[in-house]
Amino acid sequence: MKKIMALCLATLMILGMSGCATQKSSESLTAGGEKIVTLKLAHNLNERHPVHLALVEFAKSVEKKSNGSVKVQIFPNGQLGSETEVLEQLQVGAVAMTKVSAAELSAYDDGYNALTLPYVFANEKHFHKSMESDEVQQLYNKTKEKGFIGLTYYNSGARSFYSPKRPIVTPKDLKGLKIRVMGIKSQTEMVQALGGTAVALSYGEIYTALQSGVIDCAESNETALTNGKHGEVAKYFSYDEHTMIPDILVLSSRAWDSLTPDQQKAVKEAAEESTEFQKPLWTKSIDEAKVEAEKMGVKFNKVDKKAFSDAVEPMLKKYSDTMPEVKKLLEAFKKLK
Repeated sequence: MKKIMALCLATLMILGMSGCATQKSSESLTAGGEKIVTLKLAHNLNERHPVHLALVEFAKSVEKKSNGSVKVQIFPNGQLGSETEVLEQLQVGAVAMTKVSAAELSAYDDGYNALTLPYVFANEKHFHKSMESDEVQQLYNKTKEKGFIGLTYYNSGARSFYSPKRPIVTPKDLKGLKIRVMGIKSQTEMVQALGGTAVALSYGEIYTALQSGVIDCAESNETALTNGKHGEVAKYFSYDEHTMIPDILVLSSRAWDSLTPDQQKAVKEAAEESTEFQKPLWTKSIDEAKVEAEKMGVKFNKVDKKAFSDAVEPMLKKYSDTMPEVKKLLEAFKKLK
């Protein structure tokens, strides 16, 4: 019922703001006589986040590249709902675009599971090469019949374990610990493979859960220590860097098909350029978060990465054996190492 109400409210809000998300305006024209398309883009990040800043750059760029015939209107801060809710709105035409974690997209195509598995990417450089591969481009288009396509990706950081009581150096240190996960299957199975007990909680519950002992450990990138204030209660951040789950910029199939070939080219080019724009912003945000976290008393430590990687190897094999699309992507990524 909550989702239905949110969807209805969002639809009414957007339809009241200059028409349907994918409809060309019958009144507004460019100087060249082209009808103007306004694409509504909703996401749940704040205006300071590197991904939001990249989306603002995308909006400016696509308008310039399309000679003013494509405009992007951004709704940040979860104004129109959660990632899941906005993705549902996109599929019915209430919004045209959104930023969503690759983990959310695994429900629509098995291939997206490959982007959520542990130790798929050797480092940040390998992550970028893999995400810009032909195989990922093919994955973006596989959901067209399900209502949307992928345009590009954004770096959402390497995820590591952090704890209030002690550093995590080897998988043995996780044995018996209650560890917060996002609630996706691959994360739950990863924690189990490492000897811990997975506990699915929303991001907003992590601080209190760590403080009260409901969970013993959490996992995310360094910005969680500062933006989420988790560094106030978790003083040990262990660089196991088990996953690098990207954010994906998606566009509704209906909106894509409404664009001319030139407009499609402008949108795609602007999207990919916004990824390049975001890369240094993300690096800067991580560097700043580390400095701030150290002032909060957080200690950063290295780990035995091979021990972690070896522990989850059977899990990766299982996904490859049962999901052909995952196997195809993992093999492609391995060649790029």
